[in-house]
Amino acid sequence: MALVVICGQPCSGKSTAALFLAEALKESESKQTVRIIDESSFHLDRNQSYANMTAEKNLRGVLRSEVDRSVSKDNIIIVDSLNGIKGYRYELWCLARGAGIRYCVLYCDAEETHCRKWNEERREKGEAAYDAEIFEDLVRRFERPDRRNRWDSPLFELWPHKDGIDKSSAAVLDAVSYLTKKVDSKTQDVKILQPTIATQSVRFSEANSLYELDRATQEVTNAIVEAQSQALGGPINGVSLGQGLPTINISRSVGLPELRRLRRTFIKLTGQTSLSGPPPPSDADSAKRMFVDYLNRELGAT
Repeated sequence: MALVVICGQPCSGKSTAALFLAEALKESESKQTVRIIDESSFHLDRNQSYANMTAEKNLRGVLRSEVDRSVSKDNIIIVDSLNGIKGYRYELWCLARGAGIRYCVLYCDAEETHCRKWNEERREKGEAAYDAEIFEDLVRRFERPDRRNRWDSPLFELWPHKDGIDKSSAAVLDAVSYLTKKVDSKTQDVKILQPTIATQSVRFSEANSLYELDRATQEVTNAIVEAQSQALGGPINGVSLGQGLPTINISRSVGLPELRRLRRTFIKLTGQTSLSGPPPPSDADSAKRMFVDYLNRELGAT
């Protein structure tokens, strides 16, 4: 149905805007199914999530992955986060285009001084707030949306300090109208994004990569279990996977539950990294090398 990207400086009223928008959509005549995806959905601490670039990239990956799984023609997904990097908003726009749904940005336009004051007030009240250093870094790196960019359009703007935020705010009402308006051949003011061959090819490629990753890691796990079975509980001086592949360096017995846990964690980390970095390995041997390297680090540290 639609993807809504909430955008704004830290402590600019984004979560309030997301809640009011969700309520207004649910109360509209179309009775839409609405879901908000945010950091709190995953019990993520805001300061830890933005402590460094790696943590921030992982956060964006987690949110993007959840959006990718959730967008459909039957619901409205609201992404409530900073979304302050234009390249990341473009990634979200691509997800909407791939799903063939509507897309818009709701921007909380607040001056830095007001955001800084609201953040300090939250801290004084014992509410969730950003550490001063992290707040200043996020403010410095924030990239304002520009309606001339297709990934920032249509753009609905709120001015929290001047007008406050409510279900009756003009931007909220305009967004609800855009998201729920019935579309026919004569409709010109509502744009439903259309998937391209490139978008569909990327999705197909990612699916193949994840399949290879799943199959390759299972083969490595099976090889370890088989080697330990043949050793009859005795010591193992490494497990060979064949020519051209690294050796699994384990000197102790590793139970199947632990192997399964390590495999699940590796697949999850690889998938998250690929969202903002290189794609998952597309062939079995590459996947096996990565998994063996991961196992050697994890098992070698115990």
